[in-house]
Amino acid sequence: MTTGADLIAAKLYSAGCRHAFGIPGGEVLAVMDALERAGLAFHLVKHENSGGFMAEGVWHAEARAGKNAPGVLLATLGPGVANAVNVVANAWQDRVPLIFLTGCVDAAEAETYTHQVFDHQQLLRPVVKASFRANLGAIDRMMEKAITIALEGQPGPVHIDVPIGVAEGTTDEPSKDFSLPGSGTFFTPFGIELDAARALFETARKPVAIAGVDAVNEDAGEEISAFCRRFNVPLITSYKAKGLLDEADPLALGGAGLSPKADKHLLPLLQESDCILLLGYDPIEMRINWRDPWPEGAPVIEISPVVRTHGMHSVRHTVIGGLAPALSALSQGINPGETWPDGEPQAAREKLKSDFPPEAEGWGPAAVFHALREVLPAETVATADSGAHRILVSQIWETGVSRGMLQSSALCTMACALPLGMGHKLADKDRPVVVFVGDAGLEMGLGELATLRDLGLPVIVCVLVDESLALIELKQRNTQRPNLGVDFGGTDFPALARVYGGHGVWIDDVESLKREAKEALSCDTFTVLACRIGRRAYNGKI
Repeated sequence: MTTGADLIAAKLYSAGCRHAFGIPGGEVLAVMDALERAGLAFHLVKHENSGGFMAEGVWHAEARAGKNAPGVLLATLGPGVANAVNVVANAWQDRVPLIFLTGCVDAAEAETYTHQVFDHQQLLRPVVKASFRANLGAIDRMMEKAITIALEGQPGPVHIDVPIGVAEGTTDEPSKDFSLPGSGTFFTPFGIELDAARALFETARKPVAIAGVDAVNEDAGEEISAFCRRFNVPLITSYKAKGLLDEADPLALGGAGLSPKADKHLLPLLQESDCILLLGYDPIEMRINWRDPWPEGAPVIEISPVVRTHGMHSVRHTVIGGLAPALSALSQGINPGETWPDGEPQAAREKLKSDFPPEAEGWGPAAVFHALREVLPAETVATADSGAHRILVSQIWETGVSRGMLQSSALCTMACALPLGMGHKLADKDRPVVVFVGDAGLEMGLGELATLRDLGLPVIVCVLVDESLALIELKQRNTQRPNLGVDFGGTDFPALARVYGGHGVWIDDVESLKREAKEALSCDTFTVLACRIGRRAYNGKI
């Protein structure tokens, strides 16, 4: 006979899942054992949030390779579930497919036993696409629903509460092979809205495109690149979508959404444009400068897999569908013409480069990012934690790889960069990974250095050491508030790296950084590059 846990694990394996992350408890031992026996490697982490971000890192690496399977996170009842709320909310906002398996006591026991017991589903429903409670006799169908919902439309997290009696109970319910929903099965759009959008695009002389997270999730980089190059359309991306078009391309205007210095060059292009194309662009990634960035009634065409209800901006024509068929339908029969005759996008691109140079004095956060971009291979995947460093590195770090820079773009949660990088390296061992993190962010998830050690992953961790929550301190000063709760003492990160089994070194100049980074590429363990930049190092730079 088969147990309920066996059915859950078999369905996840059938869907292509090969990794699961989490921290076990007595209530999930049967599920964890079933996952391992089914062929999903279970990876112990130090915090459930880290497990979720590692699952996301795996998903990005596998998606780039053409796989379409959700990540898997496992947590025990009570505190395990509560610990994971942050990363589940991140998956909800950042459109990450995640199956969140939680253990729970049986319904009858919950009536008379209260230790660590609360309503998991009620807690999680605001931040998941769906929540299920497993029942013997319907597990196979439930799992098909859960996986499909996690992947369809805008992907996201789906929660499954698994009672102990269901996980350990036997059943004769059959387990069927499962075919994942395809990511490219969108219909070709047609009708009045498409015709109106075509008429607008055909007459445009100053078109500009913005691509975002949905374009990443549809793996639409090739189609967007071909479209932009054919019609000479400059492309702005969200931070999440960097690399959809090789950022060395003259049409690439880099990532946008967080830096006011970048916005002052990008937003005027939208005001001048006679055709703004939103290509899988979800403004949940963007800050307040991108609320109503063009006037009501502006010439905006949106291509989206879902109807947008965010209220962040107006749209004249909406085309619902996948980007590949929609771009083909939009451009069919239209001949390319001259665009932007006065060269405003190229001027903006040049200003963006000149606004984020290495520090004139030779050392600082910008110098760090420029130096590492110079010496690390072009195919390197970078991850960035939240903070001032993320805003700066996202402007400086160029990538020609889709999903080439990973971060928490919508929820902007701290302590994501290290586990994102770890998960990616676990699934794509041949591609270099560099993690950009502030000292506060690394300290928040410091225990995962032990996970990094145990997995034997040679990830490069670049920690910007300024002993301050720099972005918040900057906001304090800008609002004339006193310095409070943002500064902290120093940590010897190289010593910690050695204690955890890695290599660590203090960095105070560009040449040392380049040398150590090159050596880290051939290291068989992780390397921590602790770059001392000093407080207020980001003044005037973001």
